[in-house]
Amino acid sequence: MIIAELAIFPTSEGVSVSRYVKEALKVIEKSGLKNETGGMSTTIESPDLETLFRVIQDAHRAIAQMGVKRIHIDLRVDHRLDKDASIESKLKAVGKR
Repeated sequence: MIIAELAIFPTSEGVSVSRYVKEALKVIEKSGLKNETGGMSTTIESPDLETLFRVIQDAHRAIAQMGVKRIHIDLRVDHRLDKDASIESKLKAVGKR
């Protein structure tokens, strides 16, 4: 399982970008992938990179179609190959669940 942390937002649309982030979140939620949104980013579980990148591309497209001029993407990926991992297991490991 791949665990990714994603922040995607326009940098060309002033100080409030929540309406754009909401559109990206709709795409992520519609993907069917397990996800949790925090104050600064969304954590996503994906079975593979192809699926993860497809969802990111779809979120990017949704924001771009709103007419923005510049989009910023922060992406961090943790792909454990030695054992199964999940959002839940990572939170349990640090005592947050």
